[in-house]
Amino acid sequence: MAVQINPSILSADFARLAEEAQAVEGADWLHVDVMDNHFVPNLTLGVPVVESLARATDTPLDCHLMIADPDRWAPQYVEAGAGSVTFHVEAAAAPVRLAREIRAKGARASMALKPATPIEPYEDLLPELDMLLIMTVEPGFGGQAFLDIMLPKIRRTRELISKHGLELWLQVDGGVSASTIERCAEAGADVFVAGSAVYGAADPAHAVRALRTQAQGATAHAAWACDH
Repeated sequence: MAVQINPSILSADFARLAEEAQAVEGADWLHVDVMDNHFVPNLTLGVPVVESLARATDTPLDCHLMIADPDRWAPQYVEAGAGSVTFHVEAAAAPVRLAREIRAKGARASMALKPATPIEPYEDLLPELDMLLIMTVEPGFGGQAFLDIMLPKIRRTRELISKHGLELWLQVDGGVSASTIERCAEAGADVFVAGSAVYGAADPAHAVRALRTQAQGATAHAAWACDH
């Protein structure tokens, strides 16, 4: 399982998005938080900005849709250039159908769970997905403190992925930093969204490399990774 670091542009300078995308050279994906001020109490960006970003960087875009009615809107983000599209299960009317539509359009399909949403009811949906996102803060704003109470949920999710023998990426988003990334990796995450920990650093590209090294070290000694 390869560790992946996805810097979140929510913490970038929105007036310089093209430059900020270039500043994280070496990142696996660029995480794009889409918020509509309905599903979460914040408003960020939409399809036109994603289209512009896709033209401005060679780093693939990982779009996290914190929006109402993703069944309607998610396919448009694939068309805009996103290589991975994440919808929230709490907002989706037909998550299996939506995941299949995202995949059919050529992107990776991902499903996100808010902190209070358990993973167990969605065990049968896992084969329909390419990635599962466990939110480690309440979605809506960057810069929040990591919720340690999510670590058992990450472990349970990794156990379900292993139980079914799936090649499913397990992403964490919220408060991921040098002080928390190793705990996330040990618990079973392999894709890490980092906002202020990257864009708040003097050298964002160096921050990406440092976080990757930490996560790789923790993964190498994690029980779940040793079982593979």
